[in-house]
Amino acid sequence: MMEPIRILVVEDDPDFQYLIQQSLSEQSDFALIACCQDGESAFLAAVRERPDVVLMDLALPTDPVEGVMAARRIRLETRAKVILLTSYEEPETVVRASVEALASAYVLKSQFPLLVPTIRETARGVTPQSHLICSALLKNLTPAEMSVFRYMLGTPVTLHSSEKTIANQQTSVLHKLGLQNKQQLRHVFAAYFPQIAEATGQSYQKS
Repeated sequence: MMEPIRILVVEDDPDFQYLIQQSLSEQSDFALIACCQDGESAFLAAVRERPDVVLMDLALPTDPVEGVMAARRIRLETRAKVILLTSYEEPETVVRASVEALASAYVLKSQFPLLVPTIRETARGVTPQSHLICSALLKNLTPAEMSVFRYMLGTPVTLHSSEKTIANQQTSVLHKLGLQNKQQLRHVFAAYFPQIAEATGQSYQKS
């Protein structure tokens, strides 16, 4: 029997939070482990409860970027995948927020029926939507930086530059991705490179 997908909900609107709770409670393979209304509480709950998926409202009230920053922090410091919930309809805005948040997926609140299947598919593995977000995250890397990026992940690649040039390119890759070190890079991109997940002992798929 499969273990339930453990879900943390971050939503400040009580009515919408209730709607989410009702929808999740109808799924036998879901387990709602906590509900929060702000980013700091969400981060603490994510560390404490170890969810598989965090549903993060993009427009938390305290700060316009609170949802994005909280999602990014959760993504970097836990093994949870993040799905953004948003009332924004502009694709560019939503994808940009997803990239900044290092999210695995997003769901428009106007398309609420998509929430349940998106949670299930995201928890099980890498989806076309997560590949889209990943591609947007990597689009500013030059071809040379992409080779170094793969080298940093430990994938087979031959680099012909000097050690100093490679070191500079690694610094540039981390800067462009907004990451601090190679460990964070491997953590964020492990789902897209199975050999990295195996090497780091991380699992991004529900059995």
